[in-house]
Amino acid sequence: MAQPIAQGERPEKFSGNDFKRWHQKMLFYLTTLNLARFLSEEVPVVSEGETDTQKTAAIDAWGHGDFLCRNYILNGLSDTLYNVYSSATTARALWVSLEKKYKTEDAGLKKFILGKFLDFKMVDSKTVINQVQEFQMILHDLHAEGMKLSESFQVAAMIEKLPPLWKDLKNYLKHKRKEMELEDLIVRLRIEEDNRLSEMKSEKLQIEAKANLMEQNGNTSIKRKRVDYKAKNGRAKMIKENCYNCGKPIIWPRIADFLRKIKRMFQRSGLYL
Repeated sequence: MAQPIAQGERPEKFSGNDFKRWHQKMLFYLTTLNLARFLSEEVPVVSEGETDTQKTAAIDAWGHGDFLCRNYILNGLSDTLYNVYSSATTARALWVSLEKKYKTEDAGLKKFILGKFLDFKMVDSKTVINQVQEFQMILHDLHAEGMKLSESFQVAAMIEKLPPLWKDLKNYLKHKRKEMELEDLIVRLRIEEDNRLSEMKSEKLQIEAKANLMEQNGNTSIKRKRVDYKAKNGRAKMIKENCYNCGKPIIWPRIADFLRKIKRMFQRSGLYL
């Protein structure tokens, strides 16, 4: 005897995005409830004059099952979409209407994702690993839409989309004879980026150290100039004073120079102090 299928988890409400995923989840959910057949069965028709009690009961049972299936689907829609599709009279009519609307849009989505794949190019202003993750999401979307790409093609595409400053590594990887798996390439790029970041950090510290040293030397030179009070040619500085008789400024030599001059004057005149 076949075992009944355990009831699956109710899908999240569909709001108009990613119909393919919601469609598959809802179909599985209805299957666990034994209601999936109402998505394809037509409404039973009773012939005129037919009064078979069992057939009438079967039709009533079908109507009850269709009612449940229809409302499970409606309750899996957002409030906005619920209002749009609540006028559907049967589960089959509702299901077909949703497929016509959103499967057509999914066909356009394939072209959109393929365009993203072709246009994607890494830039130097972002970290390479973050951009690799973005590219992996695009590859995942392509696979979800049924566009399968071989691993060797994915590796070649990722190498080709590396940023301009990675040109040397890009050329090296392109001419490498041994094929790489996608995960190996990602690990290689992560190590390369970590090394580049370490080098940049080291260079930055060296530049800052040189700048600090130059600044300290400049401050020391200024201080030395400020405390150097010795006059040129070894001569003593002049002292400016005002005459206390007339008030006019007069310039006096330092006391020692003054005394030496007086002494020389007396010596020339034959007088000695």
